[in-house]
Amino acid sequence: MKSFKKIVLFSSLLAVVSCNALVVSAHKGDFCEQGSVQVQPSDKSVVVDPEDPEDPEDPVDPGGSTNGDLRIDYISPLSFGKVKLKEKNRMYNSLATKIGNKGMSRGSFIQISDMRETKSGWKLQVKQEHQFKTPDNKELTGAVLSIDKGWANSIDDQNPPNVTRDTLSINNIGQVYDVARADKNKGSGVWSINFGASDHNDDGQPITLFKEKVSNADKESVIRNSAIALRIPDSTKIATKEYATKITWLLSETP
Repeated sequence: MKSFKKIVLFSSLLAVVSCNALVVSAHKGDFCEQGSVQVQPSDKSVVVDPEDPEDPEDPVDPGGSTNGDLRIDYISPLSFGKVKLKEKNRMYNSLATKIGNKGMSRGSFIQISDMRETKSGWKLQVKQEHQFKTPDNKELTGAVLSIDKGWANSIDDQNPPNVTRDTLSINNIGQVYDVARADKNKGSGVWSINFGASDHNDDGQPITLFKEKVSNADKESVIRNSAIALRIPDSTKIATKEYATKITWLLSETP
């Protein structure tokens, strides 16, 4: 029987205020037993720099995780922060992920650990539960969230999982989309599934991080990731309020 790990995130797009991400649920893994010795899998692997997996780095922003010998160790909060209301060409990019004491910027990433002896494989999927909407249920009609520039990284880069390289556009609310898959004898150990990359990466990945000026007066800027985008039709009415959606990530064993 397949085993599922589910993690639910709230992701917000705000027109005039900031937003956050919140973990709602996670499932705990079981103990493993061999002979008369009971072995408990580590609850969590150390989170590493997704572009330099030999370097342990604590994420600045809290993220979701699950337990067990097949688990999600960390998943970047999906946030768009403050954005400007535009009449046309309404395409917004997510904020970059901050890691380490120096707040280094990276693309969005999910760290997965597969410590099972069976090495039977796994798959990662995503689903958007409902459209972006305000607390009083005003929707961003026709808004589409997309994920691009997927790649996998690990200290041991042998037998990597396959990551969706084409742009994954979530056109159908409630539909489950495949993000990454590890066939039998692949994807074991600790892997980062990344969407986008900084100029720090030495894997030849396209650079998707860029600075966006927030205030001309103060010359403030934020780092955004063009690999994650939200597109809103020009005809959709947008209020200067917070809009949020619910994203579900599913990690499951494969036969």
